Amino acid sequence: MKFVFTLLSALALVGCKEEIASAPPPPMDLSQDALSFFCQMTVSEHGGPKGQVHLDGYPAPLFFAQVRDMVAYLKSPERDAEIMAVYVSDMGVAASWEKPGVSNWTDASEATFVVEANVRGGMGAAEIVPFAKMSDAQAFALRWGGRPVNLNAIPDHAAIGAVDTLLILETPS
Repeated sequence: MKFVFTLLSALALVGCKEEIASAPPPPMDLSQDALSFFCQMTVSEHGGPKGQVHLDGYPAPLFFAQVRDMVAYLKSPERDAEIMAVYVSDMGVAASWEKPGVSNWTDASEATFVVEANVRGGMGAAEIVPFAKMSDAQAFALRWGGRPVNLNAIPDHAAIGAVDTLLILETPS
């Protein structure tokens, strides 16, 4: 009987360990040293919403200076590891476009994104703007154009392809 109890206890601990291991990592605050994955420029030096992608086996997330770039990364089949979590700036609580915040992250799978708005992101391209609340996304779309969608409904053209440098976009104030 003692053996059975020991065996069941060990199995319960293994089960708990697997549960803990499968929990997504929490978002990391945006530090002054964070570099954007694609361009290796300092993320905090650029306005607009940001993104972070956590990969299995990597101690720190990949940061993106523009959500558009992060979505392009997610749509790409070329990755070094399994994606464990994706977080984006909640622009509904951001101090401003120029100061999107260092810790106001929201889970990208639960966020609402405004696509095709007339706004320029931190790297100068048309931006995909994330919000934790649908009502904030709708209010933004009323002011700046575009339409609210979830992460899986972001069209490829909003994130992948050439950037039209002649397109006149605004930086929200």
